[in-house]
Order: sequence, then C-alpha cells, then structure tokens
Amino acid sequence: MKKIKCMRFVVTIFTVFLLFSCEKKTEIEFSSVKITPVFIDSLSIRAIQPLDENKVWFAADKGKVGLIDGDTPKLAVIKYGDSLLHFRSIAATKDAVFVLSIANPAVLYKIGFNGSEATNIEEVYTEKGDDVFYDSMKFWNENEGIAIGDPVENCMSVIITRDGGNTWKKISCENLPKVEKGEAAFAASNSNIAIFGKNAWVATGGRKSRVMHTSDKGKTWEIFDTPIVQGKAMTGIYSIDFLDENNGIIFGGNWEDKPFNEGNKAITKDGGKTWKLIANGKEPGYRSSVKFVPGTEGQRIVAVGSPGISFSGDGGKNWKELSKEGFFAIEFVNDSVAFASGNNRISKLVFKE
Repeated sequence: MKKIKCMRFVVTIFTVFLLFSCEKKTEIEFSSVKITPVFIDSLSIRAIQPLDENKVWFAADKGKVGLIDGDTPKLAVIKYGDSLLHFRSIAATKDAVFVLSIANPAVLYKIGFNGSEATNIEEVYTEKGDDVFYDSMKFWNENEGIAIGDPVENCMSVIITRDGGNTWKKISCENLPKVEKGEAAFAASNSNIAIFGKNAWVATGGRKSRVMHTSDKGKTWEIFDTPIVQGKAMTGIYSIDFLDENNGIIFGGNWEDKPFNEGNKAITKDGGKTWKLIANGKEPGYRSSVKFVPGTEGQRIVAVGSPGISFSGDGGKNWKELSKEGFFAIEFVNDSVAFASGNNRISKLVFKE
C-alpha cells in the first residue's frame, strides 16, 4: 500500500511538473520594444532589406538607395534620364541587391555587392505604360525571384527571373487569374508577397481583397477569396506573411479610417485556401506590415503601421500596443531584433520580454 501511494505521489509531482513546463513554454510575451534611429533623412522609406543586426539596405523616394552599415550610411541617387525614380521594392541575393521603381517607367536595377560596398549597377528590366505601378519583390533562392505590380490589363503584373536577376520576364495574363476592376495591390511596405519553399502568395486590395497563390514558383496560379474589408480604393490587404506552406497571416484595413478594426486581420491553416478573421473588432486597426517573429512557431507576431507597433503572443488571438511610434515596414533579423522604416527614418527595434 505504501508503495502504491508513493507511486501516486510521484505521478502527481510529474504531472504538476509537466503542466508547469508547458505553461512556462507558452509564456512568450514581448513586454516592450527599444527603438533606436539608425538613419534620418527627408524620405519616405517603405522598402528595407536587413543583412544582419548592423547592416540594412533601403530603397526610398527621390531616387535614394543605400546601405546603412552600423553608423555609416552609404548612399546613392538613381535617375532615369532626367527624372528621379521612386522606389518601394527591394530584395537581395548573396552578391546583389535589387530595387524596383513604382509608376511609369518601372525600372529594375541590379546592384552588385561584395559584402560591404556596391560594386556596380545595371538596369535589368524596364516597363513603360500609363498604368504601370510595381509594388513589391522577393526571391525564392539565389536564382529565382518575383516582383508584382498593379494590373495593366485584366490581371496583376507579375515578372519572374530564373537567372539570378539578370533578366526578367512578364507573365502573360493568359496564365494568371483575372482581377476585378478596381482590384490592385498596395505598395506600402514591400510585403504583399510572401514566399516559402516553391510557394508565393500575393495579396490584393481595393475592390476585392484576395490572395493569389503559386505552388511552382510562378508557373501556375490560383486565387482565393478572403474576409478582409474591401470595396473602396484604400481598403484591403496591405501585408502578408507565411510561417510555412500552410500557416499564414494577412493584415490591412482601411487607410482612410485607420482606427477601424473589423475585417482587417486573418489567418489561414491550409495554404491560403480559406481565411479566418482574428481579433475582429478589437485592436489593432490598420497596419501596413505584419511578420511572424522567427523561431517562435507562429505564436509571436508583430504588425506595424503609421498608428504604431502591435504585438500578439498567441498567434494573433490577442494583441497589445508596444509603441505609438509609427512605421511603414518591418523586417526581422532574428527572434528579438528587427529594422523598421517610415517617414524620414530607419530604426533598429529590439524587443524585450
């Protein structure tokens, strides 16, 4: 009898230990964020590409492109003819950085990079037309990349490279889902494309808020409806991120009514086929960039926008405001350090538990 009681006691202690361990594991809150400006200029900066905790590339308006290397900004001004280009898309491979301008003409540049300095710059794609407007760009790997823009005909503009960015080819509308009149994308944060494996997801907004998907690096496409607010020019999905091939998040809202928090954030567990609203009717409202925090299995999520920085520690169910300082875009370096960009500045963000 004593032996049985002893065993029960051990089991009870073991169970308590397991419960305690599980509870401790799920305590993954960020309590605060330290914001340190690393670059200040009279620019609108919506596209950033961190290399590590001390280096970040950016592309901005007024033709300005640069690398912030610690305390040292290395800057260039890019003109097309006599005109200053405005950039909102950026991507990087091991030995090059790519920047793509909005509006007409759209010009994509490949900037050679040796790890500390730009070595050369070349124009690798140009597109002209009244409706041309490119929004964002990402690379699957060192050779294959994608950039997307607003419709020129009855489909989104999608260009693909298969040779490390040396050449880019536009996909015909015959091979892309048709969009509705007034459906486009937002060049708000270089984050309306998400990639994982061979997949890419492209978020739209305006008349319709949907998600385009390719599972074979742009060869074939499908499109899925979402419950995100839609119907007006400035409503829809502003940002998309995926943790793996199944789990993703979309975020946006109404830029003209930023406090509005209904139908502005949703998650998927089936690769984008279906989406479920989260924290509906709860803070935060409009945000222009959302990211899963690396290494946290989708539990930690940070969303930024001009109204401030918001954080969820439970996969998007509940959110809290970490700062009222506004940014357009955020990109993580690791599980606690990110860079964010906005009006006139780039800052380093260090999140603390």
